[in-house]
Order: sequence, then structure tokens, then C-alpha cells
Amino acid sequence: MTIKRSALAGTLESSDALVKVAPSSGERKVELESVVMHAYGDAIRGVVEKTLDSLDIRSGTITITDRGALDAVLAARVETALKRACGEDD
Repeated sequence: MTIKRSALAGTLESSDALVKVAPSSGERKVELESVVMHAYGDAIRGVVEKTLDSLDIRSGTITITDRGALDAVLAARVETALKRACGEDD
């Protein structure tokens, strides 16, 4: 998949995450902010990276503001934002 435009998914509500996706040249970049970063930062980043790999995303900027989302919610938000950014929700 190729990121064609910027897109969002999610909210800043408790137990959710806001995912912003934007095209960029070069490698993919993941920016992560979380209220539980100290305890779950590595696990959150692992879920995001696994989701990006499964969708074959090689470039783009992915910004995540996590408010304690479960893994399944986080993966769904990333996938939804990417599908919107790649034009697959049309």
C-alpha cells in the first residue's frame, strides 16, 4: 500500500488512540506518545510495527497519541487510518 494523502482515525478519549498518517519520502517514521509509555511503550510500538508490516507500508509518517488503547483497538485505528490515506475507503 502507498500512502497518498493525510488521514486520521480514532479519538483522544480514554482507552482509545488518535492515529495520524501522512505521506513522506524515504523510510517510514513512527512517532508515539502514550499515557502508559513507561509501562507499555515497547508493546505499543510492536503492535504498530506489526500492523504496518502486514499492510506493506514502507514509507510515511505515522503519529500515534495513545490514551491506553488495547492492542486490538490500536491495530484497528492504524489500519483504518492507513486505508483512508491510501484511498481504499472510497
